[in-house]
Amino acid sequence: MVELRSIVHGTLLENEPMSRHTTYGVGGPAVAFITPNDRKDLSNILKFASQQNIRIYFIGSGSNLLVADQGIEGIVITPAKVLTNLKFSNGYVIAESGVMLGRLVKECVKRNLTGLESLIGVPGTVGGALVMNAGAFGGEISNNLMNVDLMKMNGQIKTLNYAEIDFAYRFSTFNKDEFILSARFHLKHGNPQLIKENSHKASKGRKSSQPLRFRSAGSVFKNPGHQAAGYLIDQAGLKGTKVGGAEISTHHANFFVNHGDAKAADIAELIRITRKRVYEKFKIKLDLEVKTIGFNKKDLEPYES
Repeated sequence: MVELRSIVHGTLLENEPMSRHTTYGVGGPAVAFITPNDRKDLSNILKFASQQNIRIYFIGSGSNLLVADQGIEGIVITPAKVLTNLKFSNGYVIAESGVMLGRLVKECVKRNLTGLESLIGVPGTVGGALVMNAGAFGGEISNNLMNVDLMKMNGQIKTLNYAEIDFAYRFSTFNKDEFILSARFHLKHGNPQLIKENSHKASKGRKSSQPLRFRSAGSVFKNPGHQAAGYLIDQAGLKGTKVGGAEISTHHANFFVNHGDAKAADIAELIRITRKRVYEKFKIKLDLEVKTIGFNKKDLEPYES
């Protein structure tokens, strides 16, 4: 740790509770939680970790993340609060990975640029949104993407064009060992009134359908095919099910909320219960949308019948 601290010019927090860095508000300590000072700092950190064979986890703002109570044996790196430059030029947008998605959307709407307004209110950073191909109300962040700059573990920077990345529903083929630095988008100028109407409609839809008063990580499960995971969970009679301080929201069944004292294990238990019950009733296996760190497969798999 002394050697690592000597090369980090940004912020390094030792044994840092991940509960402070996830929207769920749960998660044990990471050996080191680092916010690099700049790209050069990031390059030095990645090279050091690679040489020392230290496991690295890249996270955004922790809005789609469930970290186990025992924590993380490795280094967590985030671009949030550092890689936050956002540039506009004739419909072309360059956003660094630490830019909050909400800020990107609002700035595009302000400039009458259409294509991202359906993502208004979706939490997280641009980098995190790209990795999970975040979407809402029929739109996805990948729809207007041109290319992405990445940093490899040896510190080298490479550019991937849109055609070199496979995107699907809440899925992308970004390598876990490559850090997203920035992304370029091309948006069209649209009708200002229509853009604002679409933005308002998406914002209103989120507020009316999601339990925004409580800590959560957004949708827990992906929608299987053309069916909504929330509908299946509701029909399985699971709304309001509680384990410890965690609950399957009575407002939206695909949101699990923390009432203040939940543990990651409580949320994992709800995941297992939900998967088991939905499979028993509908013979459908639910896949996680939320990303997890520090769990064994059995921690999140359904109980055996």
